[in-house]
Amino acid sequence: MAIRIVRLGSARVANEGLRLGTVRRPPRGVRKSDYAKRDFYDVWLPELAPSQKWVRWALSQPWTDARWRKYVRNYRREMKAPAADRLLGLLAALSGSTNFSVGCYCENAERCHRSVLRELLGQHGARIA
Repeated sequence: MAIRIVRLGSARVANEGLRLGTVRRPPRGVRKSDYAKRDFYDVWLPELAPSQKWVRWALSQPWTDARWRKYVRNYRREMKAPAADRLLGLLAALSGSTNFSVGCYCENAERCHRSVLRELLGQHGARIA
């Protein structure tokens, strides 16, 4: 059993399990009833997404190494809040008994909060595929 980190909207893989959308906003132009059918997510979990402030900031200019470091630092700070930390702990615990995935829309996983989320889940003891 493990957590898989995915790009939302990508084709699901065998035994992926429930897909959690850790994004600030639902997909544009897609009916709520079609989110799962179109491989976005089964459950929306915006509490593990960067705040709207940091999403807006991230999208305002191209990435540089310095901008990425600032973004990561601020996202990590947000994930230290008690509610986010408890969710990370819950997902880490669930990874020992069930398969599921978490994801975001970003094309480049290396410059996406889901790469940091992978690290945070690992620090909480999650099993990651």
